[in-house]
Amino acid sequence: MNPFKNLSAQENEMLLKFPAYISLLAANRDGNLDNIEKKSAINFAHTKTFSCNPLLTEFYKEVDKVFVNNIEQLDKDLPKENDSRETAIKKELLEIEKILLKLGKEHISIMHSSMKSFKDHVSKAHHNVLMDFIFPLPMPGLIE
Repeated sequence: MNPFKNLSAQENEMLLKFPAYISLLAANRDGNLDNIEKKSAINFAHTKTFSCNPLLTEFYKEVDKVFVNNIEQLDKDLPKENDSRETAIKKELLEIEKILLKLGKEHISIMHSSMKSFKDHVSKAHHNVLMDFIFPLPMPGLIE
């Protein structure tokens, strides 16, 4: 059974924006979505179509079709000021959470885990490979 079929067209459209909102929130640390973060998010969205939990395969196939447009449009439409932007994104994420409640506990847990991977991936888009070589173990405050 596909729980996404129980959602309205508007709810499905909103849910497909979930990875874009998470990517934009992760990129907001420095106040904007730069080209490196955008490219990283787009590539990751595509990779998810074949590397996600099987329960989300159809979801990510649909995300892949609209991700570039979603992230560009949301980036354009959201406020530019850092705090306002973060507030607006979090407001939309709360609405998406309401939609997730319709999917059931298993899908919610898997979706949250998947979105955490998006956040982590985009947050590390500027990660320096040289730092991995010099400091192979994470040292809070030094390389984060």
